[in-house]
Amino acid sequence: MIFWNSSNPIVVCKSAFCVVMASLFLASCAAPPTKPISQSPKASSSSNLPRTPRVTETVITDDSSSSAALTPVAFSEIPGWDEDNLSEAWQAWLQSCNTLRKRKPGPVNWAAVCDRANAQKPRDAKAFFENNFRAYAVRNQITGKSEGLVTGYYEPIIAGSRVRTDRYTVPLYAYPKAWVRTKPSPAPTRAELMNSNLLKGSEIAWVEDPVAAASMQIQGSGKIRLDNGQIMRLGFAGSNDLPFKSSAQWLLDRKEITRAQATMQGISEWAKRNPSKVQEMLNANPRFVFFRELPASANQDLGPIGALGVPLTPERSVAIDPRAIPLGAPVFLETTRPLSNQPIRRLVMAQDTGKAIVGPVRVDYFWGTGDEAGELAGRMKQNGRVWLMLPKRD
Repeated sequence: MIFWNSSNPIVVCKSAFCVVMASLFLASCAAPPTKPISQSPKASSSSNLPRTPRVTETVITDDSSSSAALTPVAFSEIPGWDEDNLSEAWQAWLQSCNTLRKRKPGPVNWAAVCDRANAQKPRDAKAFFENNFRAYAVRNQITGKSEGLVTGYYEPIIAGSRVRTDRYTVPLYAYPKAWVRTKPSPAPTRAELMNSNLLKGSEIAWVEDPVAAASMQIQGSGKIRLDNGQIMRLGFAGSNDLPFKSSAQWLLDRKEITRAQATMQGISEWAKRNPSKVQEMLNANPRFVFFRELPASANQDLGPIGALGVPLTPERSVAIDPRAIPLGAPVFLETTRPLSNQPIRRLVMAQDTGKAIVGPVRVDYFWGTGDEAGELAGRMKQNGRVWLMLPKRD
């Protein structure tokens, strides 16, 4: 068995436990997950790993609250490995390396493998990963399942203003200055914050649509398009640390929508028909997220900054549970596009986390920025499998 945490990834241990839960804004109530279309791969005759006997290893955290069982596999056994254009993932991998190479030396030598990456060309990505990494099929140690939930997220772009106007009346808030010194415990719920003056003076931007504002809170970042054409980019600044509850589930429980309508798009349509009920729906979620404005010098062409501290790359970055998958690691994902059996089989980088992303085989797929990405993210609730890649021992 292998024991790791984000700063010192591998130590021998003897036991593992796991808590698996999944729920994002819509994850618990959209259409049933679509299964990946591939079958379990047949054993390959060629492998860079010992094949007999096959060893199962386990990754857990130091608090033993989540675990993943790992089985070494040959790269040729990963469905879609030979078909993916790995050069498209190269820049995302180099972004991971910007943080990974700063980690303290340990049994996993990220600095060495990242240094070798600097000497490689994107066209050599396939050979680089096969020569420098070992691949591990991931499954849930307790349930034994290798399939898990794959949802999607994105970076919204919302029209708005730095000041309140007749059009823009819905505030987005900076982290309260008083909380920097002393944060209340427990902190007020969303409803309590909205029905008080606790956040007065902390407004950072104003938008038009309360559902779009709540969506930006759930995504944790976004862009405000100002009337003068300038873009104001907001990043995650903190929260009230209360658990997330699904607005979609609240609507389903009250038979306000059907399961087929339990998407971001469906909820937005419901809100337009029921403006007097919108705040009640939003306040059913006690969690509240605050923002900070990113510097104007920040490269607006790059994606939002994930938990790893590097820009996210559309369709090559994912959010994972860092207690089960090392933050920054390359991961091969097999899933399907939203509401379809069209496969997604590609190398992605574990560069972000999320409160609802819990468990070994649980992934949130970053679709990118804007409305088209939002359409895909809002409808994505698929089954999927993952393969973790760890550097070979020197």
